[in-house]
Amino acid sequence: GAVAAAGAIAAAAGPGGGQAAAATPATAPRAGRTRRFAAGRRVAVFGGGMGGLTVAHELVERGFQVTVYERKAWGGKCRSMPVPNSGSGGRQDLPAEHGFRFFPGFYQNLPETMSRIPLPGGGNAAGNLVDGKEVAAFYNGTKFTLPAAGSIEGTLSPESLLAFLNTAINVIGTVPAWEVGYFLQKMIAFVTSGPKRRLKQWENLSFAEFVNSAKMSKGYRELLVDMFTGTLVAAKPDKANAHTMGLMAEAWVYSTLGLGGYKAPDRLLNAPTNEALIDPWMNHLRSLGVIFQGDAALTGLSVADRRITGAQVSGAGGNGAIEADHYVLAVPVERAVPLLNDNVLAADPSLRSLRELTTDWMNGLMIYLRQPINLARGHVAYAGQPWALTSISQAQFWKKKFGTTYGKGDVNECLSIDISAWDVPGILYGKPARECTTEQIFKEVVAQLRKAIPWGPVVLNDANIHSYFLDPAITGNGTPQVANDEPLLINRPRSWNYRPESITALPNLFLASDYVRADINLATMEAANEAGRKAANAILDAAGVGGSRATLKKLYLPNEFKGFYEEDDRRFDRGEANFFDLWDPVKPS
Repeated sequence: GAVAAAGAIAAAAGPGGGQAAAATPATAPRAGRTRRFAAGRRVAVFGGGMGGLTVAHELVERGFQVTVYERKAWGGKCRSMPVPNSGSGGRQDLPAEHGFRFFPGFYQNLPETMSRIPLPGGGNAAGNLVDGKEVAAFYNGTKFTLPAAGSIEGTLSPESLLAFLNTAINVIGTVPAWEVGYFLQKMIAFVTSGPKRRLKQWENLSFAEFVNSAKMSKGYRELLVDMFTGTLVAAKPDKANAHTMGLMAEAWVYSTLGLGGYKAPDRLLNAPTNEALIDPWMNHLRSLGVIFQGDAALTGLSVADRRITGAQVSGAGGNGAIEADHYVLAVPVERAVPLLNDNVLAADPSLRSLRELTTDWMNGLMIYLRQPINLARGHVAYAGQPWALTSISQAQFWKKKFGTTYGKGDVNECLSIDISAWDVPGILYGKPARECTTEQIFKEVVAQLRKAIPWGPVVLNDANIHSYFLDPAITGNGTPQVANDEPLLINRPRSWNYRPESITALPNLFLASDYVRADINLATMEAANEAGRKAANAILDAAGVGGSRATLKKLYLPNEFKGFYEEDDRRFDRGEANFFDLWDPVKPS
């Protein structure tokens, strides 16, 4: 997730940096006990990531017979990807993640799901979430922290919120004071914008355009704009739209202030994701009757009378034609588009819009250290570095002692690093990450970290670096055949208009992936979880099943600002700028 989920991260090698191949998952065992299911409740879910597991969870609890098919690895981009053959002496392989597992306090749907996943020995998976104590940015040898937890004196208002942010974002001296003021007033303009302006104006601008990044100083662009987008969503401000970025910034601030029932702003897991979430989740679903079929790639959908009549699956775990009452497409957008054949599109032409959605690379690198280094007690952004790096030091948050649990006993820290800009030249070789070999990527990342961190060459010294591991989804490094098997959806300007709901015009085909329209409005674990809940509710409706529905929690909007939202909608209808958009006001086009 996210965002960093959201952001992506992880993996490939020992001191030589050799790239490891992704392991092929073994077919999961079948359900632990026999259950009876009502007629018309057979569900085939294609994709065993966050969306697929969520829809399976919601439906099996309500008496549906669910089979989940997965082509590659359970958990999808949410999974752990341990370094193969790196453990010994009873220790597990060195841990690695596709993402650094950022669970901001404004995630609400996913933590609720986690609260329903029992753990061996008692408790539930939500209890594996721990709070980070700070979110930091390193910028050319100086450390900055993002808004710390606090409160606003008196009534929440645009003025009080502006005063809080002005105090919390302490970059004056590095960024001219008037530019800080400009950035903050744009944030206040977004916060007080009504739904019409958010969806019909800010959605159409990139975040960089929204805050006039091109007109400002280098410090403004690198420390405010890039740091903000990189820390919150591991996104690039020239590609992510202002609507999405504004929502994340707004939610972050409300979480920091303890509003809306949000939890601590920065949270993460206390163990590798498979250990803390995916494995206990799948074990629980098996116990309820879910069947998991691994190494089973969906290759086609059959259509007759505007309904799905079957699905074709290939792979060692596939068994040819699949028949079900309801079909759920829970694969990422780049894999969904080729499956939408002419017959599917004839039944639902609106699905053609998925071709307009774009993905980008947000994978990363794990650096294993012999001893931990003191960077920050939470997630870190490396502002001003060309590859838009973010990281988390894992060991400080994990419940098990790192060195005695993982590897060969000579590694005591995993520095999990996201690379969000794969197409920008680096500082060592002058080449974008896409063109670098695995070893060059490692050396380039280390050089950029050292440039950003105070006393970087001393803090991150060669003697302390044990090994590294590049995300195995990246293949063909340093060759024209370089490819990424697991890119991430990017919320580009106007992308909301191309994103579907979970329901399609085919009455038995449903969508449960992070490209589905979601209140969180960002390709994250939370968005995929929300999409899975929406798909489950749609299937309940299609099957005519009564009873409770999966809850859908919305992002918090303060009641104090209700009048501002309503007035801004009226101003939007009149073609006027937001009341607080005072410098370079933007009017509806």
